[in-house]
Amino acid sequence: MINNKICGLLGLARRAGKLTFGTEACLQEIDKNRVNLIIIATDAAERTKMNFNNICKERKVPIFEVLDIESISKSIGQTNKAVIGIKDKNFAKEIAKIISGGEAIG
Repeated sequence: MINNKICGLLGLARRAGKLTFGTEACLQEIDKNRVNLIIIATDAAERTKMNFNNICKERKVPIFEVLDIESISKSIGQTNKAVIGIKDKNFAKEIAKIISGGEAIG
């Protein structure tokens, strides 16, 4: 149920042009301070998870490890995407709220 809500919001954000996806694109957007939330797949490579956790902690970007690569990719109409950056503050807040069980992020 929660995963369906997240996937639905990711699809909406994608159609609204408020997402960036893929490792390199997300890193570039984090560097430009354009990302409000990072979602990384549960089955992403451990090195990728570690790198993004470190970068997000340093840059104070919330990061969540949810869904698998297939679910993420399907929800945004792409293939083999393990990392998604949400650029819109409102989408980021709503997704974080769903993931954390109703608690909004700053």
